[in-house]
Amino acid sequence: MNKKQGIIIATLLVLIVCAGVLATKLNSPLYVNGDDSSGTKSSAVSFNNTDKKNSKTTFFDEAKLTREQKNAQTLQTLKTLIDDKNISKENKDEATKKYTELAMSTNYESKIETTLKGKGYEDVLCSIEESGKARVIVKGKDKLTDKDTREIKNVVMGIAKIQEVEIEVKQ
Repeated sequence: MNKKQGIIIATLLVLIVCAGVLATKLNSPLYVNGDDSSGTKSSAVSFNNTDKKNSKTTFFDEAKLTREQKNAQTLQTLKTLIDDKNISKENKDEATKKYTELAMSTNYESKIETTLKGKGYEDVLCSIEESGKARVIVKGKDKLTDKDTREIKNVVMGIAKIQEVEIEVKQ
């Protein structure tokens, strides 16, 4: 390899690193909650407009984002417990069981939301609770018909095998 090829490879490596840094910065969350360095509580930062049209979809977007952040944090905590060598076998087994349940619930929630959107619902939020109950919030103006309710319950039962389903309509 000559000097010219080395310079080209080094330049390409620098460009790849820069692209990675930019991608990380651009994909960071749009919502920031928590304390800032001065110790005061900061408010949520959102790049959404606050007009009526966006505020209706914001509920679903913010709820999904909050759920994903909470699940990621919980999964990371459980993973840390599982990997800790100072934890007893019983505690590791329990953490592993909870980790698996949360991962499966997250997967089921996503599949249920995608399936219901595919059936024509504008926006859907599904939450599977530890008690074995599913809560489905559907975006709509009118009350759901019996057919819609049955369809939602069938989707939840088919994917997550949960019979107790609570359905809400949110505008």
